[in-house]
Amino acid sequence: MDENNLDHVVINVKDDMDLAQLAFSDLGFTLTPRGYHTLGSINHLMMFGSDYMELIGFPEHGVVNNPNSRSDLTTAPFGINGLVFKSSDVDKTFEKLVELEMDGDPPKSFSRPVELDGRKTDAKFRTVTVRAGVFPEGRVYFCEHGTPELVWRPEWQSHENGIEAVSEIVVVTRDPAKSGDLYSKLLGTSFVKKSLGKSLEIPGGGFITVYSEDEYQERYGQLASSLEGRDAIFGALVFESAKDILKLDIQGAEHFKLERKKSSLVLRVPKYDSVLEFTKSGG
Repeated sequence: MDENNLDHVVINVKDDMDLAQLAFSDLGFTLTPRGYHTLGSINHLMMFGSDYMELIGFPEHGVVNNPNSRSDLTTAPFGINGLVFKSSDVDKTFEKLVELEMDGDPPKSFSRPVELDGRKTDAKFRTVTVRAGVFPEGRVYFCEHGTPELVWRPEWQSHENGIEAVSEIVVVTRDPAKSGDLYSKLLGTSFVKKSLGKSLEIPGGGFITVYSEDEYQERYGQLASSLEGRDAIFGALVFESAKDILKLDIQGAEHFKLERKKSSLVLRVPKYDSVLEFTKSGG
């Protein structure tokens, strides 16, 4: 496994998973069956080539097992709140975070049942999280997959909308210089100044783009989210599609605000305060 490659991005839907499942299905994504973590949370995944998007939340009656085990979800706002990188050994990753003075809690292990071909087994994970507050836009952490063959399944990797990968994560911050320095420190790569904002290439592919509020508004206009008193947010997720995204037939219009641009399709999901942008692969 390539260290520091993008593993997945996370959208917090809290106790509204049923509606989220419907909304993202209407966008043309294939969702995995609902998962039930041993930590009490629930999820659906949208699997791509080497990364994925996760809808995470908790049952309507609250987090099961330990009600304090997912305070990171129950107290966090709706929307994009997780950026996750790959790790082949989270114990070593934790040591690295200690050296960088970014360490939070020690590595955590959990699982969720998966049923394949009528057989039940457990998908196993270990994660280690950057200390809360280092990245005010949300949770930044590393994931070690114990059973990747139970997660990346061909039947879950084909999507009606043609999405093949997460190509860009947009960060909006009141202090772009500080945010850029922190991501460079964490991943060991440098940002490149663009005509609008600056971008860092994630090892293995994809970009993190950091914007000021004004730069973000210039790119997304009326569809942009608001910082609303926060120091930073994950402002958008950008995806690559193999299809002509300008011709995509988006269902469930009541869930979205949509703008077709010259070379991309931008959607806002107001319920989850999330901006999604679809672009053509290689475009």
